[in-house]
Amino acid sequence: MKTVLVTGGGGFIGSTLVDQLLARGGGVRGIGRSAYPQLAARGVTCIQLDLAAADERTLSAPLATALAGCDTVFHVAARAGVWGSLDSYYRTNLLGTLRLVRAAARAGAARLIYTSSPSVVFGDEDVAGADESTPYATRYLAPYPYTKALAERYVLRQQAIAAVAVRPPLVWGPGDPHILPRLITRARAGRLAQIGDGTNMVDVTYVENAAEAHILAADALARQPALHGRAYFIGQEHAVNMWQFIGEIIAHAGAPAIRRRLPLPLALAIAGTLEDSYRRLRIAHEPPFTRLTVTQLARSRWFDLSAARRDLGYGPRISLAEGLQRTFATPPWW
Repeated sequence: MKTVLVTGGGGFIGSTLVDQLLARGGGVRGIGRSAYPQLAARGVTCIQLDLAAADERTLSAPLATALAGCDTVFHVAARAGVWGSLDSYYRTNLLGTLRLVRAAARAGAARLIYTSSPSVVFGDEDVAGADESTPYATRYLAPYPYTKALAERYVLRQQAIAAVAVRPPLVWGPGDPHILPRLITRARAGRLAQIGDGTNMVDVTYVENAAEAHILAADALARQPALHGRAYFIGQEHAVNMWQFIGEIIAHAGAPAIRRRLPLPLALAIAGTLEDSYRRLRIAHEPPFTRLTVTQLARSRWFDLSAARRDLGYGPRISLAEGLQRTFATPPWW
């Protein structure tokens, strides 16, 4: 790769990807809604813009500048989460993606690697050993997976630029701003209960492995243009029991063990009632339970990684055990 562009380079996966790209050599540029002085200090050319801006005309010039001379685009930026208006997710996850893809094609970029999500293929059901032939879900529990699915489908059917989607599940590691802090904070407050019978198996991804999968995808697409239009599940060396994994995390953090249990049907009923009430009362912040959170914690969600191993040469370089050791090597910042 020569000069590459990373959207969301100041985020969790994005910043790790930037580090790995810089280590390989070559120019790295970043675009994002905020200024990222930490990236600029590492030699990344940063351009501040909002791909979901109301006035698309204002994006044309800065996007052209950001993309000039880039052969590869990594589109990592997204609005994540389990709560919020459909419009806010639609504008960032779909509209922002459309604008970037069109601009990248106009600028002559050769390839685009899209950070997707395994959640594009499931609603509230268990998923065990699914591969990339699994169709998109027909029903989603929140705007995030719905809009990610719309964007992935758009990206992969483009003809003006070669594209591959990477679907990393439950990404965690040092500096995680999402999964680990929420679990540990709730466990310390005594507000973390096991949902379901505790037997559900899930795939997880250490952040460095998730970032490396993007680079492997770009390299593979450069060697084999026929990979264009494909999506790939990635993960660790094996699926884990969700609640054993959570138990290890909170034990490493010195939080008390989980004592409470909540049956899945009851948790879903509570979550549905809360969601309905929050919408009716127009409460902006996230409810204590949502249906997506409940199913993420209680359903099995693991995937067949054979395609990523075969086509991308993917294999998690950092093992699950080493990832936990690295994550908790120093006192956790949360």
